[in-house]
Amino acid sequence: MNTNAPTVIPQFLRPRIGKICVAIIGTSASEMLEKANAVVKEFPFLEFRLDYLEKPLLALPKLKQFLAENTAATAIATCRRTPNGGKFAGNAAAQVEVLTKAAASGFQIADLEIETVEELKKAELDKFRSTGIALIVSYHDFHATRDLDAVFERMRPFAPDFYKIVPTARRLADNVELLRFLERKQEYTNIIAICMGEAGIISRVLAVRAGSAFTFAAATPGEETGPGQIAARTLMETYRIDQVDTATKVYGVAGNPIRSSLSPIMLNTAFRRETVNAVYLALQTNELSDLLELVHAIPLQGLSVTMPLKQEILPHLERTDPLSARIGACNTVLRQDGKLYGFNTDVSGISLPLEKRMSLRGARVLVLGAGGAARAAVFGLVDKGAEVFLLNRTPETAQKLAKQAGAKVIKKEAVAKSTFDAVVNATPIGMAGNKAPQMLDAKDLANVKLVFDLVYNPLETPLIRMARQLNIPIITGVEMFVQQGARQFEIFTGKPAPEEEMLRVVIHALRQQAEATAEAAPRPMRPATPSKATPSKASPTQETPAAAPKSPTKAAGKAPVKAATKVVAKTPAKAAAKPATKSAAKPAAKTVAKSPSKPAAKPKKK
Repeated sequence: MNTNAPTVIPQFLRPRIGKICVAIIGTSASEMLEKANAVVKEFPFLEFRLDYLEKPLLALPKLKQFLAENTAATAIATCRRTPNGGKFAGNAAAQVEVLTKAAASGFQIADLEIETVEELKKAELDKFRSTGIALIVSYHDFHATRDLDAVFERMRPFAPDFYKIVPTARRLADNVELLRFLERKQEYTNIIAICMGEAGIISRVLAVRAGSAFTFAAATPGEETGPGQIAARTLMETYRIDQVDTATKVYGVAGNPIRSSLSPIMLNTAFRRETVNAVYLALQTNELSDLLELVHAIPLQGLSVTMPLKQEILPHLERTDPLSARIGACNTVLRQDGKLYGFNTDVSGISLPLEKRMSLRGARVLVLGAGGAARAAVFGLVDKGAEVFLLNRTPETAQKLAKQAGAKVIKKEAVAKSTFDAVVNATPIGMAGNKAPQMLDAKDLANVKLVFDLVYNPLETPLIRMARQLNIPIITGVEMFVQQGARQFEIFTGKPAPEEEMLRVVIHALRQQAEATAEAAPRPMRPATPSKATPSKASPTQETPAAAPKSPTKAAGKAPVKAATKVVAKTPAKAAAKPATKSAAKPAAKTVAKSPSKPAAKPKKK
């Protein structure tokens, strides 16, 4: 066999290949064509997963017609066998037969996994390649990231037109191994290398700039052909993969869970709006050592830090702003000259929305929880002169925090008998996917003037819903989320944050998620007979309006001490879903424009 592997993409394919190849799946040819027609104009580079079809040979005539009608399309035929991670139950000969007929149907590229290539006789492989179709020899490891150089050498004797190497990232650092592998193979322009898994999302965005010929994407969310695969539109619109280059600065949100985080769409939208050459990624990890290895290897220029790493990261920082040091938790990290500096933007994200609605000096505030977000709430509120009470399921943790911050611990049975100006939920209870029971009951809110839930996803949490039903004014977590994210953007870039744009895209994403969840939920049974009871007219629940912001503040400086300065927020109080009836109360000052249901249009490039 030829051991001189080509180092360039076949010339006839070079102008036809983009950075994104969209995988098309379906259980019938009609379903595949419907999906292909929906994306082909925007993404003309397609992979048809023929192994998803029960009888792939019968689908080829229709796919041939599609390719004849869409001459700008470039198509990969993949019919992966079951033992190698696919759905095709046939043997190697049957697989090659499908791909040979795919070549005759107009497909320009075929994907054969290394296991099949090694099983075929030389004459059989030569006969297949004589069809003129370009060959991808692919390797998939669904368990780990191992010796990638050894994998490459295993493939090289077959002289493929493309090498496809796809391990699984179990740690963030596995992406570093893959990116370094691509750098070592810079002379090969025909390697496709990405990591599968939630921890491998980094490689799906950055591998192209490191030398991968292209990356794979799902046609739409929910149609992923591999763990961690990203939808094509998300790669283009959120991550702007077509603009990622060696000068692009990399940021990310780190912690666990990250899957449902809207930080990437919010911060990437802000980068695009302000024409900042940067990308912001989701970094799923529980291990601080894993994260720090990634930070220095990529390198990352800044981080949003979430649970469970907010406190653990402190000893690894060169310096923190005074408030972060007092709180003992950091949610923002800036990398300068190879050193890490810490900030806490959660504090302003919590205190500013409350200050728009009440004076915190002397206010009685109940904080639920004792973790990183709760520490920011307690220290920030005490610093503003509030009388803070702590309720936590582990009393010992609450007592420790109360002693450190100058707050008080309260027992659950005493809550209903007490009066509070505000209740702040600083636990993950109510977050999408969190099934833990609520800490408070309706009776506990009898003497509460305002409820503030820091959870922003879903838009209406069980606690917010309970407050609405009791006609208690509310602040949703969206306001806090956008506030703290805006401060992070300013720390990262030195520019004022486009808060209205950030708010719009977050609200739009949450509404989309809510609609998708509602569509997926089983429809309730209609009652046999309608109820004769007339519903009582409850007074409308109002989300208390915030005063309109004054002139935009200066961006946070690069020095950590400056980052702690107070920044007036622009985020409107109407971030939450509207109540069923309009509030009679009017804001004292002009509020920011209502959040539209659609995200803002992309700004023109400067």
